Amino acid sequence: MLTLLDAGRPVDVAARTDGERVTIPAGDVERALGWTLTPEGLCGEGVCIPLPAGSSVGPDGLDLATLAQALDRPLALDTKAGAAYLGGATGERRRVLRSLHAPDFTLPDLEGRLHSLSDHRGKKVLLVAYASW
Repeated sequence: MLTLLDAGRPVDVAARTDGERVTIPAGDVERALGWTLTPEGLCGEGVCIPLPAGSSVGPDGLDLATLAQALDRPLALDTKAGAAYLGGATGERRRVLRSLHAPDFTLPDLEGRLHSLSDHRGKKVLLVAYASW
């Protein structure tokens, strides 16, 4: 079993792991991501995306890295933890970055009061981020 995070939404899928290669059944691709595997490629929402040249669907399903490449989405995979994350499509991330608008979020201050970025729209805001790694 593998927990697939589709842009933050967790879905458990049956998966077969061979080293760093992970395959998931075609039925789980449709259930988890809404894409149907057809001879034309991945189809959904009135559009079909061809799979990369040389990729094939085996008896174990579709390679997760091939799926991410076809959908133009970044993939972070941790086979030991049984988890994978599919980020947003490159084109969508590019559009958001070009807009120069930060996504809204809410965090507490040192006294526990919640503050949302949207509360400060139209004002200059300095964000300081820290990570220990």
